[in-house]
Order: sequence, then C-alpha cells, then structure tokens
Amino acid sequence: EKAKIELSNLSQTEINLPFITATADGAKHIEKTLTCAKFESLCSDLFDKCRIPVEGALRDAKLNPNQIDEVVLVGGSTRIPAVKKLVAKLLGR
Repeated sequence: EKAKIELSNLSQTEINLPFITATADGAKHIEKTLTCAKFESLCSDLFDKCRIPVEGALRDAKLNPNQIDEVVLVGGSTRIPAVKKLVAKLLGR
C-alpha cells in the first residue's frame, strides 16, 4: 500500500519488508525497487477492468464522452496516474 501511494508522486520507490520468513540461515528480508512502469505493468489487468464501469456509466446515461465537462475521481486508487490517464483517454482528453 505504501509503495502504491508513493508511486502516485514518484517514478520509483523502495519496498522493504524485514523478517518476511526465517530459514536455517536466518531471517529473510525483501528489499526491492519498484518503478512506476513495473507497477503499471503488474496492475494492467486491473486498470483494464476500470474501463467497464466508465463505459457502462456513459451508456446508461446515454452520453458521449464529449458531453462530459468534468470528472470527479473518488477513492484511493484514483490517485494512481495510470487510472487518471485511462479515464482521460476514455473521455478523449
């Protein structure tokens, strides 16, 4: 969650999960760098699913994208740049 939040404003972030498990050799930790591009790649299927409610709302309202003046995005995931780009693309912005 922290990485997702940080990637809303940065191009990469560090993921540090200490003591994720233990082996005979001792404790194991995860220390990785996650880029915005990799995050978007990992979540691309989820972003594609965002199309459905946007297209459904337009269809239900019998509106074309050019008839929409403003969009209010609500919720934590709407801060993800890829979600904002997707909505903008769907609405021709």
